[in-house]
Amino acid sequence: MKAVVNVDVGGPAISRHLYGHFAEHLGRCIYDGFYVGDDSPVPNVDGIRTDIVAALRELEIPNLRWPGGCFADEYHWRDGIGPKESRPSMVNTHWGNVVENNHFGTHEFMQLCEMLGAEPYISGNVGSGTVQEMSEWVEYLTRSGDSPMSRLRRENGRDDPWKVRFWGIGNETWGCGGNMRAEYFADLARQYATYCKNHDDNTLYRVASGARDDDYSWTEALMKSISCLGCAQGPRDIYQALSFHYYTVAPTWENKGRATSFSDDEYELTMAKAWRMDEIIAGHSRVMDCYDPQARIGLVCDEWGTWWKAEDGTNPAFLYQQNALRDALVASLHFDIFHKHARRLTMANIAQTVNVLQAMVLTDGAQMILTPTYHVFEMNKAHQDATNLPLHVVQPGQRRTADGREFETVSASASIKDGQILVSATNLALEGDARIDLDLRGTTWTLGEGRILTAPSVQAHNTADDPTAVAPKKFDGADRDGNTLVIEVPAHSFVTVQLSVD
Repeated sequence: MKAVVNVDVGGPAISRHLYGHFAEHLGRCIYDGFYVGDDSPVPNVDGIRTDIVAALRELEIPNLRWPGGCFADEYHWRDGIGPKESRPSMVNTHWGNVVENNHFGTHEFMQLCEMLGAEPYISGNVGSGTVQEMSEWVEYLTRSGDSPMSRLRRENGRDDPWKVRFWGIGNETWGCGGNMRAEYFADLARQYATYCKNHDDNTLYRVASGARDDDYSWTEALMKSISCLGCAQGPRDIYQALSFHYYTVAPTWENKGRATSFSDDEYELTMAKAWRMDEIIAGHSRVMDCYDPQARIGLVCDEWGTWWKAEDGTNPAFLYQQNALRDALVASLHFDIFHKHARRLTMANIAQTVNVLQAMVLTDGAQMILTPTYHVFEMNKAHQDATNLPLHVVQPGQRRTADGREFETVSASASIKDGQILVSATNLALEGDARIDLDLRGTTWTLGEGRILTAPSVQAHNTADDPTAVAPKKFDGADRDGNTLVIEVPAHSFVTVQLSVD
């Protein structure tokens, strides 16, 4: 690949919220993950596991979405407040039909976010809840003074309100969140958003439940409900963003492959499908541009990642999967795509943070393992709130075809913040180095540190016996040729290179 980067002509800011996370009441993500209970021998603060908090703080995670997912639309928040021994239980019908004791509720989640230094992103119940229920949850969390919900919050031990900007209006309302039609939900989204009020100086960022994959008609229905096609008037300020979900699955949704046992053909099909994220974001953005050319309404991908068969010997409804180098390369590719679309894309949340799907952390009792995907987040964290530096490609890299889908084997992105440039580059090819030439114009620079994440095979993963089988190492494959940064990226590798602007 050869590309030109005009360092003095930056693009839009890369919101730190593109590096968001997701924690659902599913399997061992919350219970036996984030939350072990205050009587656990695993080190904790009020039941919240401290080693996981410390690991995630290293990533500088910007936000955490909770309580779902599908679970959100059967969750009634009042069941999760007050003395734990008095909280009613419920059945988690979506994920294993297990009984939920509601010991991890609103106050515990807010404490977790404070410990992480992350903003809360709460997904409200539209599927089985009421407008009043969600309105009162907003009031409970964010209003001071003498109101019914602020008094209730004080009775439960919290005097001051919290800051909670991000609110999801439903989840997957086209499916598990109510099996609704787009036009019907668009009206509900307007109604719910209207009664989710700004209290005190807490200004809400309301995210309407959006499309699955490339259902652009769903996006159009939501945009039509707040704006008009081609008119000079801007969109109405009812909800501030809409979402979509896209998972990378191979070979098919009905026949998902294994996380660590897969063929070369399955690997290449995975990468071809991961590249679809670019096409899907671009498609939703084009629809939104017709109704909102100034990009006042944000696009949020609040569920993304790989989805494989659950590991043998585990509850298949708990969605516990290992995490290989292949997953890390899907993540690094996705971040390049997210950076490219930073004008419209305002938030993204990987599914999920602990012990579920493409997790950062896997636990087994007191043991904790950092996954290859964790390391991609850590290596990329300097992109958060940096200015995107678009790559103007003049010669693309090698292309491959998998199951009729053509995809590029080389991906890269760059950003600048505080006089530091971070270049991220991925070689998806199973064999052969990839040379990337970036002609950096409009500045002078000094080559800094390089790091690489790779392993002998794309099936490699971290285990209790070998927790650093896939971990970052120093990278010496970057050099300069005049003003051109030259990076020789080994096969199936993710690389970051830092530059200092002189």
